[in-house]
Amino acid sequence: MTLLHDRDLAHAFDHASGTYDRLTGLNPGYRTDLLRSARRLRLPGDGAGLHLLDLGCGTGASTRALLRAAPRARITAVDASAGMLRRALAKPWPDGVRFLHLRAEELPTAGEGPFDAVFAAYLFRNVSDPDGVLATVRSLLRPGGRLAVHEYSLGGSPAHRALWTAVCQGVIIPAGTLTGDRALYRHLWRSVLDFDTAPVFTGRLTRAGFTRARALPLAGWQTGITHTFVARNGGTETAEAAR
Repeated sequence: MTLLHDRDLAHAFDHASGTYDRLTGLNPGYRTDLLRSARRLRLPGDGAGLHLLDLGCGTGASTRALLRAAPRARITAVDASAGMLRRALAKPWPDGVRFLHLRAEELPTAGEGPFDAVFAAYLFRNVSDPDGVLATVRSLLRPGGRLAVHEYSLGGSPAHRALWTAVCQGVIIPAGTLTGDRALYRHLWRSVLDFDTAPVFTGRLTRAGFTRARALPLAGWQTGITHTFVARNGGTETAEAAR
C-alpha cells in the first residue's frame, strides 16, 4: 500500500480526531508510556524556567505527559492537523501551555524557539524528510538542549514485526475501519514496518549531530516495538537545565 504523506496524512488525522482518544485508550499503557518517555528528558526543578516544545502534539496526550513531567515549565505544542488541535484545545490547560497549528518545518520561520527540550511522540514515521525535521529540531534547541522521541520503532527481530502485524490486523485496523478511518490505521501498520529500526534511528540521531543518543525500551506488550530515544544538542548544558 502507499503510505499517506503531508496534506493527505493531515486530512486523515483531521477525520480521525473525533475518535482518536477512544481508540488510543484501548492500547494498554499508552498514556503511561508517554509519561515514562517525557520523564526520560530528566528535566530539573519540575521544569522551572524552561521552555519546552511538544512536536506533533495530536489531541494533547503527549502534552499532558510533558506537563506532568515538568509542571513548572512553559510548553508550546504544535501539530499539522487542525482537527487534532481542536480536540486538544477543548481540554483544560494551565496558562503556561499554548497550541499552534504548524508543521515542524514551519517553526523556525514562525519565530518559535529557542527551546530547552523537545518531546516528539509518534512523529518521525509520519514526516517525509526525517533528517530535515531533525535538523530543524537542532536549530530550535539551545546548546545542550534535550530531545526525547517516543516512537514505534521495531527492535529488529522478526518476532517484533510479526507481533506488530498481528496486533494491527487483529485489533487496530478493524477498530479503525469501524470509525471510517481504515486508511489511516493501515498507514500506521505499514509506516512502522517501513520505518527505521531502533538501532538505525539511533544512528540517524547521531548523524544529525545529536550527542549521547540512545534507545530505551518500554515495558509491556510494546517491548521491542516502541522505544524512547534520548539525545542532546551538543555536550554543553544550558544554564537553565544545569540548575
